[in-house]
Amino acid sequence: MRSVAEVAAAAKAAAPTLARASTLAKDAALEAMAAALDAGHGQILEANAADVKAARAADTPAALVDRLTLTGERIDGCARGLRDLVGLTDPVGEVVRGFRLPNGLEVRQLRVPLGVVAMVYEGRPNVTVDAAGLALKSGNACVLRGSSSAIRSNTALAGLLRDAVEAAGLPADVIGLVEDTSRRSVSELGRLRGVVDLLIPRGGAGLIQAVVTDAQVPVIETGVGNCHVYVDATADLDMATRIIVNAKAQRPSVCNAAETLLVHASVAEAFLPPAAEALRGHGVRMVGDEAAQRLAGADPAADSDWDAEYLDLVLAVRVVDDLDAALAHIARHSTLHTEAIVTGDRAAARRFVAEVDAAAVMVNASTRFTDGGEFGFGAEIGISTQKLHARGPMGLTELTTTKYVVEGDGQVRA
Repeated sequence: MRSVAEVAAAAKAAAPTLARASTLAKDAALEAMAAALDAGHGQILEANAADVKAARAADTPAALVDRLTLTGERIDGCARGLRDLVGLTDPVGEVVRGFRLPNGLEVRQLRVPLGVVAMVYEGRPNVTVDAAGLALKSGNACVLRGSSSAIRSNTALAGLLRDAVEAAGLPADVIGLVEDTSRRSVSELGRLRGVVDLLIPRGGAGLIQAVVTDAQVPVIETGVGNCHVYVDATADLDMATRIIVNAKAQRPSVCNAAETLLVHASVAEAFLPPAAEALRGHGVRMVGDEAAQRLAGADPAADSDWDAEYLDLVLAVRVVDDLDAALAHIARHSTLHTEAIVTGDRAAARRFVAEVDAAAVMVNASTRFTDGGEFGFGAEIGISTQKLHARGPMGLTELTTTKYVVEGDGQVRA
């Protein structure tokens, strides 16, 4: 097993080859990676079955087991995501702006790879594929450190992807897997200044805060989603029911699932009973304030419920007096991920959009749309909940930086 430093150093050494690779060469590698997943179903599923068995034996919550589980269909989805990247525009070399100075110098700002992008993530082995594909298309070497719960799956996936990249003519080390899943390995990765150019933690709040607090390399915070849906006084209540059911129950174990429902007091009696029935029909348990207990049959909510990222079929419900109260609640409890309003009032929608501080704001749409694939970016590497240098779903463009290229014919500064 290579050390963290060895894996990162190998990625650093391989990065220049990838940075100068043509779009054609990178796309050929992505096709080879997808083909390797197609051919490797049996190997991947065998490794994943062992991970899932161990997780269940450890009484891992069902939502987390779902994140961990790979099926033939999910593997096909990973391969499809790699092929989708082939069809996306390569951001490397894009001229962001260009101009000619009075002294004759030609100045261009170009998109270039970041260099070495490291990912620390929990559960989901599909992140191994998504991160490797996005990093490669954007010209970055990647260092992947998954969780102990998915180590067999990640090892199988990374091995297939590395072999495919090498067969396509690029260094295998543009994809590096850290097999040490101890906490120490995360700390080591975050201290590799000059080797790791960007570190992206993707997982629970504890993991993200530990990385942000400890790292000495640039970090992008991603993914913790205490997402709210606010049903305004003028909302189409049938629409609101469809949106909250989708936002909560379509896939509850992901960061863009809704965790809190806020309802304007003037529509609570008409909206909550049928909405609660629809939610219960999808297995959702509700906790809430006194009004939600009376109208929706919710269990009493504790103070901690308003800050919870359940990642499960649990929904916190509160009845609020007005838009002001909804905005105040969101400001106090939001994790800056995705917030939604259901309303027929354009002024209320404009105010919600203007005042809510979040990476994505939905108007009359489910929170589940905050996703790189849904936005047309291809597979995302994460959803940034901070403000620099990227915010929201991080696709190919967000995995680049820029450099200025200045061309002259002998000019010197006076």
